[in-house]
Amino acid sequence: MKRTELKEFLNAKVLEYEHPQFLETDPIQIPHLFSQKEDIEISGFLTATIAWGNRKSIINNAHKMMTLLHNAPYDFVINHTEDDLAILNSFVHRTFNGEDLSYFISSLKNIYQHHGGLESVFAKHAEKNSLQLAISEFKKVFFSIEHPKRSTKHVSDPLKGSAAKRINMFLRWMVRDANANVDFGIWKSIQPSQLSCPLDVHSGNVARKLKLLRRKQNDSKALAELDKNLRKLDPTDPVKYDFALFGLGVFEKF
Repeated sequence: MKRTELKEFLNAKVLEYEHPQFLETDPIQIPHLFSQKEDIEISGFLTATIAWGNRKSIINNAHKMMTLLHNAPYDFVINHTEDDLAILNSFVHRTFNGEDLSYFISSLKNIYQHHGGLESVFAKHAEKNSLQLAISEFKKVFFSIEHPKRSTKHVSDPLKGSAAKRINMFLRWMVRDANANVDFGIWKSIQPSQLSCPLDVHSGNVARKLKLLRRKQNDSKALAELDKNLRKLDPTDPVKYDFALFGLGVFEKF
């Protein structure tokens, strides 16, 4: 397929899958429960953190997480006490447990009180065409207070080889515009052109079939290769093609 044909094909798939119906089966429905910026970004970050495995299970457990936070995530983060954290001990999603969730809440409090919030931390080290350094620096800030060693595995570091799928997905949610009523567009200090595609088994397999990706592993090098090729198709909003690649993989078994 020539590049012009590929672009037309993928643009059509973006229109098909970047649609509010997408929310019915996607974890992004969780931050759509909220209207305040901080509630959206905290619920989005926590939901993206547990976004691996069965999608129904992810959504169910994300709802449980919000219930534990009294359906007011920002208020809980800012005003919680040690006693409040005790109720989080019951939470578990695969290898992410109550101890991890308690630490995440404490770290988020530190970020909002001392670092200007999530958007500020990511924007600080954003590069012109990449947020991968910003993600790595975010991880340093996130674990800059005393933490359980086990919790560090739940935040990826692209500079150590990870494709950081879940954080790239979260950043897409926050940064891309809300015109299609799917993503939120609430972070104005980062541009869609700086985003990277959330690379997983579905998007990776489709990208390889379309010759957008040759590397076999879904790692940071594969992400850089995919980024480069998606930017050729649309340099201002390359990550809109996440909808096409994911939709083709999950819903069409392309």
